[in-house]
Amino acid sequence: MTELIELKNLLNDISKELDDLSNSVNIESLQQNLKEKESLMNDENFWNDSENANQILKDVKTLKSQITSFTSLENKKEDISIIMEMLSEEFIETEADNTLKELNMLKKDVNNFALTTLLSGEYDSNNAILSIHPGAGGTESQDWAEMLYRMFVRFAEKRNFKIKILEELSGDVAGIKSVTILIKGENAYGYLKSEKGVHRLVRISPFDSNNRRHTSFASVDVEPEIKEDINLEINPSDLKIDTYRSGGAGGQHVNKTDSAVRITHLPTKIVVSCQNERSQFQNKETAMKILKGKLYKILMEEHKEKLDEIKGDYGQIAWGNQIRSYVFHPYSMVKDHRTKAETSNVQSVMDGDIDLFIDAYLKKTD
Repeated sequence: MTELIELKNLLNDISKELDDLSNSVNIESLQQNLKEKESLMNDENFWNDSENANQILKDVKTLKSQITSFTSLENKKEDISIIMEMLSEEFIETEADNTLKELNMLKKDVNNFALTTLLSGEYDSNNAILSIHPGAGGTESQDWAEMLYRMFVRFAEKRNFKIKILEELSGDVAGIKSVTILIKGENAYGYLKSEKGVHRLVRISPFDSNNRRHTSFASVDVEPEIKEDINLEINPSDLKIDTYRSGGAGGQHVNKTDSAVRITHLPTKIVVSCQNERSQFQNKETAMKILKGKLYKILMEEHKEKLDEIKGDYGQIAWGNQIRSYVFHPYSMVKDHRTKAETSNVQSVMDGDIDLFIDAYLKKTD
C-alpha cells in the first residue's frame, strides 16, 4: 500500500531537483537568449552569412527544446501537487498508487533533462555514426560484436532514435565482422560518445562444447555526423577511392555491380566505406560524410593543441585496454572502469539500458 508520507517525500525530492536545475540552467537567461536570437532571424540580411545563419537556427532549436522541456516538467509537478492536496483530504489507495507511478515517471524525466544539460559539446546535438569491430578470437568476438550492436540498437529504440545501417559484414559462423550505423536523434552523439573504446565480455561460450569460460573483446568507435553546411575542404588528390561489390548474404538480393565504395584519406590513413545505399553515388556521398566526421574530430583536437594526447588515446584502443567489462560468469556484473559505475543487471544492460554508464561518464567529464 502506498503511504501518503512516501508520496510527499518523493514530491519534495523532485521539487528540490527542479529548483537546482532551474538555478544551474538559468531558464530566464535561456528565454532572453532565445528572444535575442529570434530577433536576429528577422533581419533582412540574416541569410547573407549562411554558416552563421544555420548556427543561429540550430541554437534557437536547442533553446526552445530546453525551455519547453523544463516548463513541461514544472507543469507536471504542479499537476501532481494538486492531486496530492486532494489525497490529503481524502486518501484513496488506488489514486495514491497511480500518483506514485506518475511521480516515478516525473523523477525519471527530471533525471533525463538533467543529463541533457551536460551535453554542451560543439557536436553533442548531432547524429552519431557508430562502428563496431570484433577483436581476435574469431566466432567468439564476432558474436560479442553482434551482441553490442543489438545493445546499441535497443538503446536507440528506447529514445526513439532512428537507425540506418551504413555497412555490415556478417561473421563466417555467427555474429558480425564489422558494422557501421547512423543513429539519428537529438543529442545522439552527445550520449553515445561515452561508448568509444574497447568492451570486454566474460562468459561460458555457447560455441565451446566443453563449456569453458571465454573472454572476448570488441572495439566501438563513435563519430558525430557532420552536415554538408559545415565548411571542410578536402583535397581530392588526398583521396584514394575504390569500388567493390557489396557483401552480405547470397541470393538475388546481392548487388551484382561494384556499387560499394571505400575511401582512404592518404594523409591520415583513415579508411571509411559504405555499401548499403542504392547506388555508387549514394555510397560515396555517405562515405564522405563519415570521413568528414573523423577528420573534424582530429581537427578539433589539433585546435586544442592536444594532438599528441589524442594519438595516445587512439593507440590505447587495443585489446585488453577495456573501458567496460560485461561479466556473465562466474557472477553477473557490468562495470565501467573509467567511472566505476556498475550494475548486476546484465540482461537489462544488454537490452539497451546503458543510461547509468552514460550519466556517470558525462558527470565525470563535465
